[in-house]
Amino acid sequence: MLRTHTCGELRSEHVGQTVTLCGWVQKQRDKGGVVWIDLRDRYGITQLIFEEGVTDQALIDQAKKMGREFVIKATGEVVERYSKNDKMPTGDVEIRVSKLELLNGSKVPPFTIEDETDGGEDLRMKYRYLDIRRNPVREKLQLRHTMMQKVREYLNKEKFVEVETPYLIKSTPEGARDFVVPSRMNENEFYALPQSPQTFKQLLMVAGMDRYFQIVKCFRDEDLRADRQPEFTQIDCEMAFIEQEDILQTFEGMTKFLYKEIKGIELEDFQRISYDEAMTKYGSDKPDLRFGMEFCELNDLAQGKGFVVFDSAELVVGINAAGCAEYTRKQLDALTDFVKKPQIGAKGLVYVRYNEDGSFKSSVDKFFDENALKGWAEKFGAKPGDLLLILAGEENQTRKALNELRLEMGEQLGLRDKNKVAAAWVLDFPLLEWDEDTKRYHAMHHPFTAPKPEDVEKLTSDPGAVRANAYDMVINGVEAGGGSIRIHDRAMQARMFEVLGFNKEEAEAQFGFLMGAFEYGAPPHGGVAFGFDRLCAIMAGEQSIRDFIAFPKNNAGRDVMIDSPSKISQEQLDELGLKLVEPIKS
Repeated sequence: MLRTHTCGELRSEHVGQTVTLCGWVQKQRDKGGVVWIDLRDRYGITQLIFEEGVTDQALIDQAKKMGREFVIKATGEVVERYSKNDKMPTGDVEIRVSKLELLNGSKVPPFTIEDETDGGEDLRMKYRYLDIRRNPVREKLQLRHTMMQKVREYLNKEKFVEVETPYLIKSTPEGARDFVVPSRMNENEFYALPQSPQTFKQLLMVAGMDRYFQIVKCFRDEDLRADRQPEFTQIDCEMAFIEQEDILQTFEGMTKFLYKEIKGIELEDFQRISYDEAMTKYGSDKPDLRFGMEFCELNDLAQGKGFVVFDSAELVVGINAAGCAEYTRKQLDALTDFVKKPQIGAKGLVYVRYNEDGSFKSSVDKFFDENALKGWAEKFGAKPGDLLLILAGEENQTRKALNELRLEMGEQLGLRDKNKVAAAWVLDFPLLEWDEDTKRYHAMHHPFTAPKPEDVEKLTSDPGAVRANAYDMVINGVEAGGGSIRIHDRAMQARMFEVLGFNKEEAEAQFGFLMGAFEYGAPPHGGVAFGFDRLCAIMAGEQSIRDFIAFPKNNAGRDVMIDSPSKISQEQLDELGLKLVEPIKS
């Protein structure tokens, strides 16, 4: 080893020892008679000292030439610092250097390698190998590493077997676009990269593996955002001979284990909430349960009074922002502008102030008297000092918009505390959703999800009313993972494909291998998959998953560091039998 210690481990008990450290120059300070260098590695920072009258002058001159991010090796005696720094773990000591070696120089970095950097996101992604030197990024990657080890520890204890599945597979319809890979050896044929190992994990249950898991890369060619990347990592799991409750208990246990081991937090038992209840109370299938502010419907009290916005609406619904009656007109206008954003889609916002003196002031005073507004307040459970915020319109769109307003108010009022954890299972999702464009049903999760046994007969009479034997884990308003009990017999799977609009030939061509396997004694089985990058971000209280991935893509799906995707040579195109054409413009 080039070093005897790391830059993060020296303490007072090492005083008097001669040590060798290696690392990067964090900063150099020249005070004339004394030169200090802060030397950094992954483990921490140690101060080096060069003093006139104590240190050889040639060594001092050499130290003065050491710039930011130079890689150096320093040997010297550990001494007690005259001016201790209680903000550094190594702040009681420094190294009086007797030998200094330059291992490699460095250009001036394009941004400062500090916790608070002056580099924008695009610049830091271009020089990602420099960004990772910064503590906030490195610590997130270390959290990811620890979580990966703890997941394996828990699942191994629960008798799961880690099995790797292929990356070059068959293209199958699973909801998002596939990334496709041309095959040189099979002319004019293509592999697809897996959106998930779904069919393989089911086949492993048919194969008798009983409990499978994999921390696996998955690929989806879809529009990107803060919590979505074209390649991402799942904790993918499947279990045989189980019921839904077995899955919920096992993976609630895993999540509690991770929080206790990594954050030192003892989570309470997870709430259970149905999809219908979540949509009715919060307008979202992934509600943030760190705070209340449940929806209150007002159709019975607000319609038929001559206010056309309410009278023509399918739904009139609102929330009670406790203690916000003092919101100014400017603040209320800002909330109105917020809900009218195109991505939210509300046409306007009605407010009712329940003043501290018991009086009411609203934006619809022309249509509703004080007695009517008092009735609203009673239904909301409001008290003097509260503010009612109300939307109206088409039911699904209005619930969605009010969900965004609820989250915004939670943010403004400090109710979305990242140090608080509210975890829940959302259950009983619809199995199918109708698509107006294609005029057919699509699987809400995927086509292998089993219907609730008591709803099976509705597959023919009322497919839209069938509930899925499915479940999502939601933590602080983010879907951490989800899964379902699977269909495990050929007849039911064929029936599902029929409901989804596949003819027999299409179903056989796409999924014949799976239905064939079901004819050889497939056990009842089910599973769950967690977005691992997302779970890391949730654990750290962050919104974006990018810093939990060593080399992420930007919003355009590009790796700006290595400039990918990129063109390939004509020779490669010829080998693959491919010809480039102008893309079809939509």
